[in-house]
Amino acid sequence: MIRDLDLVVFGATGFTGGLTAEHLARHAPAGLRWALAGRNAEKLAAVRDRLAAIRPDLGDLELLHADVTDPGSLADVAGRAKVVVTTVGPYLTHGEPLVAACAEAGTDYVDLTGEPEFIDRMYLAHHATAVRTGARIVHACGFDSVPHDLGVLFAVQQLQADGPLRVRGVVRASATFSGGTFHSAVTAASRARQMKEAAAQRRRVEPRPQGRSSRAVAGRPHRDPLLGMWLLPLPTVDPLVVARSGAALAAYGPDFRYSHYAGTRTLRYAVGGAAGVGALAAAAQVPPLRRQLLQRVQQGEGPDEQRRARSWFTVDVVAETGPGGDGDGRALHARVSGGDPGYDETARMLGESALCLLLDDNPPTAGSVTTAQAMGENLTARLRSGGMRFEVVG
Repeated sequence: MIRDLDLVVFGATGFTGGLTAEHLARHAPAGLRWALAGRNAEKLAAVRDRLAAIRPDLGDLELLHADVTDPGSLADVAGRAKVVVTTVGPYLTHGEPLVAACAEAGTDYVDLTGEPEFIDRMYLAHHATAVRTGARIVHACGFDSVPHDLGVLFAVQQLQADGPLRVRGVVRASATFSGGTFHSAVTAASRARQMKEAAAQRRRVEPRPQGRSSRAVAGRPHRDPLLGMWLLPLPTVDPLVVARSGAALAAYGPDFRYSHYAGTRTLRYAVGGAAGVGALAAAAQVPPLRRQLLQRVQQGEGPDEQRRARSWFTVDVVAETGPGGDGDGRALHARVSGGDPGYDETARMLGESALCLLLDDNPPTAGSVTTAQAMGENLTARLRSGGMRFEVVG
């Protein structure tokens, strides 16, 4: 198959998609053959004008018609590109047709979904096809779940343990999260039964690592004396992604367990956060309340540049050796940190994931793979060079 495009951005007319396209305009190498894809040619042309203001040579960037309700248009995009980036969500509603097209065409695919059910259903429906064609299907290439997935990989590599390993990740952020993230979270909360069914179906068919074990473990609320924070278990996609990386990579040792938390300095905020998450989950079960929630937060919109410039995130990763092997009670505290997580850093992570798949010498993989599994140190190096910090704290 002759591919005349290196990379296509699908969804660039949205807020995060536009930021991703702008990141590529500033950081993609000269000569990259890329295009924008979407339903509305006029809106795509407006995005292209913004990109041309950054790099004049992008004034003739190709615009492709693509619509999730038109499989032929998606097949055309996937057939022409080496890598497709998509920000069109919620993915459970809009995502599968593009995954299917990329898997069939052998085209690498990256998204920023944080929807566990979508990821599991795409594995069940399209992993085998992608393995056959050589496509790498890499979900969760934004704040879900790059800092957590690569942060744990970084900590594991620094600790170099060969026995059981217990790891906890603790996220803190000061930021406004996107309307798309909110819509995805509410949709996921309303589909708890379907999400469990998809996860169970995947467990029945997904091969397990031979002679090794890797699992996400639900934690409990508690105060962490090492970090000086109250920890609240965070039921996001991140621990599932980390556990899949642990299953795929021997460096995580024979017995790997990961727990995921939100961290706060005071008990009052921890209690308030738990109550807020519980109230949102309860409201999502009631269709009229769910509709009201989704109507109040619009997709495709986001905060201005000044507000994003004040935003930040940290992910603290504590890795501890267990009994057996060289498990002498050693511990390592690593940290990943950066700027605005919901928009600027997500656009950076998504754009650099696409460039990493396209340009770097990555491990040979195919099918549904994680960022640590597919790109690992190469993506970490790209993000560090762009200002994201990966460091050992203690």
